[in-house]
Amino acid sequence: MNAVVSAFADGAVITRRNLLKIKRVPDVLVFSTLSPIMFVLLFAYVFGSAIEVPGVNYREFLMAGIFVQTVVFGATWTGASLAEDLQKGIIDRFRTLPMSGSAVLLGRTAADVGINLVTFVVMALSGLVVGWRIRSSVPEAILAVLLLLTFAYAISWIMAVVGLSVRTPEVVNNASFIVIFPMTFIANTFVPTDNLPSVVKFIAEWNPVSSVTQAARELFGNTNPVVPVPDTWALRNPVLYSLIWIAAVLVVFMPLAIHQYRRAASR
Repeated sequence: MNAVVSAFADGAVITRRNLLKIKRVPDVLVFSTLSPIMFVLLFAYVFGSAIEVPGVNYREFLMAGIFVQTVVFGATWTGASLAEDLQKGIIDRFRTLPMSGSAVLLGRTAADVGINLVTFVVMALSGLVVGWRIRSSVPEAILAVLLLLTFAYAISWIMAVVGLSVRTPEVVNNASFIVIFPMTFIANTFVPTDNLPSVVKFIAEWNPVSSVTQAARELFGNTNPVVPVPDTWALRNPVLYSLIWIAAVLVVFMPLAIHQYRRAASR
């Protein structure tokens, strides 16, 4: 128990270190927030005029997808930062300190939740400008935000494994986007899944990105009860399916990342 408490205490120190680093290099936060704003404006004013979603205002349909896409993209920061710390020898310096090895990963992923929260606030303000509205209760909206941040936290642990498996931050970006782009676009983030080809539709409907997006739409009140949800268990129970995915990712990738951290630190 003392080891667990020590790991979280050390992780809090590393979290503070990572947040201070962002404060001193604000470019990271600036570009992390500019990209989502660009996506909101691009889809709302360019692609949005050519896409129709029966029974729902497209800009309200769009925002949940943009939220999910952005937090998933933001999770790549975890892998790139760890790869950079490895490259610069920061991890070697951490090893000389009397601290838990898992604290480095706990601190990194917790700090990235903070970045995602700031990015979410900026995106929400951008969405309000283009016409997005929250039509549910305050508790439901808070649950939607918590679900988005928890999903991003789980993806951060996948990116941590990637970041600790490569030698440069550039490789992290290239490797992760090969997975993240299909993951976020073969989903219901920007268009309904109804008209997709059968195989692509099946993948999209069981994609966890789709379930988190659907859950966020329902919790923000951006769905129309008259419009039926695809007859797939994952999309009819999006919150439960999303939580199962989040738990599975954490159970698999947290120990895998800690193992990879010890391996990377010893080479």
